[in-house]
Amino acid sequence: MRYIVKDRYGRPVNSIRISVTERCNLRCFYCHREGENYSHNSEMTPKEMERILKIARMLDIRKVKFTGGEPLMRDDIVEIVRRASRLMDKDVSMTTNGTMLKKYASLLKNAGLMRVNISLDTLDREKYRKITGLNYLQDVIDSIYEAVKLFYPVKLNFVLLKGINDDEIEKMIKFSADTGAILQVIELEVPVEKENLSFFQKYHLSPKFIEEHLEKIAEEIRYNELHHRKKFIFNFSGKRAEVEIVRPMHNSEFCMNCTRIRLTSDGKLKPCLFRNDNLVDILTPLREGANDDELLSLFKEAIMRREPYWK
Repeated sequence: MRYIVKDRYGRPVNSIRISVTERCNLRCFYCHREGENYSHNSEMTPKEMERILKIARMLDIRKVKFTGGEPLMRDDIVEIVRRASRLMDKDVSMTTNGTMLKKYASLLKNAGLMRVNISLDTLDREKYRKITGLNYLQDVIDSIYEAVKLFYPVKLNFVLLKGINDDEIEKMIKFSADTGAILQVIELEVPVEKENLSFFQKYHLSPKFIEEHLEKIAEEIRYNELHHRKKFIFNFSGKRAEVEIVRPMHNSEFCMNCTRIRLTSDGKLKPCLFRNDNLVDILTPLREGANDDELLSLFKEAIMRREPYWK
């Protein structure tokens, strides 16, 4: 039996975002760690994730995105994707930093991965080193060219950073048009913890000015189902370009159109990226022998705890 459950604000949940590990081979200074502000040594196994996805499917959740950390740090990531693809028939996707994707792309495709987001905040080698702490830019670029052969869509996650990459917008649009990837210009998410506020505010820049410019030159404007965000389509240097603007900060429309729930790398259902005070532990009961009805109740509880952060 399947249930369609909406939260108290009438928002359905049709996708789940799973952090499979907090480990990463980069040190991006702005990383929000999928909202996990703690460390642990309790990663879920592929079988445990599959069990949780079976419960999600009972709630008619049929889309999953794997994140990290860096998901390709896990030796069993292909197995994780294979198990998920048997259940999530609408979408199986992944967000990766791209440093290792070229090696795994074909294996992931064969396991059932449908599409991929690749982090690329700059095309400049020195800027890349400043942002990530390491020099893997060429590996990422090679992975992008490999990914577009196998997946559609491939999206490039470009986090807008004031004073670092805000002069590269046109260059990034051209690169995305040349590769056939979709560019996502993402507003830097400033954490609500006050001790980190001033550091992130230094680099925060609203992409609203980019959005306003693209509205003037776009041949077509569509809307992405998730968060109802705009997608601009136009020709750039004779090639088709697609650009999405992601504005999570102080954006009530972003929150009111959210249809996603998250699962932390240590097995806690997370109703909202910006909060850690309303998590629901589903992994511990699962490991202690909870049946499907008990796990289903925990899932429903997490959905009922969802509320728009920006109202």
